[in-house]
Amino acid sequence: MRSFLKLLLIAVPLFVCGSIQAQDKSPDAFASISKYISQGNAEALSAWFADNLEITVLSRGGTSSKAQAKQILKTFFESHTPRSFNITHTAGRANMKYALGTLNAGGENYLITIFVSVKDGSFFIQQLKIDRV
Repeated sequence: MRSFLKLLLIAVPLFVCGSIQAQDKSPDAFASISKYISQGNAEALSAWFADNLEITVLSRGGTSSKAQAKQILKTFFESHTPRSFNITHTAGRANMKYALGTLNAGGENYLITIFVSVKDGSFFIQQLKIDRV
């Protein structure tokens, strides 16, 4: 019984720390995603895309494949050269995170909403929406 309690006293803090560490990865995901948006790098950003995702750019969009979404963003970034992108809010649950950010591109400001699913410790963009502010 005592050896079980000792094991429990060792295992529980390790489990809790591991859970906290796994949750702390989401800011890193958004940091990388933010970097690629601010660079206008559709190619690198597409590595974060789910196989099928919902993408809306300036009120036009729908469900797209990873390749289609990459082309949509590439076209947007070619027409609206990014100058800066800042995440203003993040929230979520264990399996779904979201972020809101402001993109300054082509002399205008845009609100970007990003929904990311978490599966087996990996992050995938499920929805990306770009609207004029």
